[in-house]
Amino acid sequence: MPISNILSRLFGAFARAQFPHPIQNFINCVYVKIFKIDLSQFEEREFENLNALFTRRLKNPRAIESSPNTLIAPADSLITESALSTQGMALQIKGMSYSIDELLGEKLDKELHYINFYLSPRDYHRYHAPCDMEIEELRYFGGALYPVNMPALNRVQSLFVKNERVVVRAKMSNGKRLYFVAVGALNVGSIVFHCEPKIKTNAKRANESYTYITPIKVRKGEELGMFEMGSTIVLFIEDFIPCVEHTHIKFAQSIGALS
Repeated sequence: MPISNILSRLFGAFARAQFPHPIQNFINCVYVKIFKIDLSQFEEREFENLNALFTRRLKNPRAIESSPNTLIAPADSLITESALSTQGMALQIKGMSYSIDELLGEKLDKELHYINFYLSPRDYHRYHAPCDMEIEELRYFGGALYPVNMPALNRVQSLFVKNERVVVRAKMSNGKRLYFVAVGALNVGSIVFHCEPKIKTNAKRANESYTYITPIKVRKGEELGMFEMGSTIVLFIEDFIPCVEHTHIKFAQSIGALS
């Protein structure tokens, strides 16, 4: 097992532990200060452990664009890449490509637009459906837990493929295809999807898949799950025209429209 996975398990145990109130408050305050976390938009100001701090909920719901053709950002994040795939390849960062087939565990027959969303430790850690969709399958791929920050993206070839990840295969309301990929990273205690509690990340390296004869219907903006620390989401979207790139973005902001 890579040392990054061992460290992540240890950090996950630490983040879930509940220390005496004064000690826990001190730990939480240190993390808030280090990562410059703004708590003004969230329900709580005190948290029972670090995990509760990382997975904090928004105090007020954000307005969701009603147009069925408009897609929204799934999380507060930095868009690091946005482009149309080329010959089945995508970029984790400029100059560093990887095989989409390897990432998704499926051979695609057409090019898709992809967007990389990097969630730093300071960001809101819950992620949401970018559009109305029907989930047909979830795939878990065991792997390493390398960091997914900019230095790592520039250093580790095919980082997203090497890392642990969960792939959501879904159909949008227009019948077109969408893939939602939650990529694990160093110190991510787990990747949670509410619709499939059997998925236990950062626990084993075996691959698993869950197929739904009756697809799971999810509304745009509905919470899909959460990272227990920062990480990356990659969307692959069929017939899509983006309206943003290489910028910080908030959950529920428009990212483009279906063509």
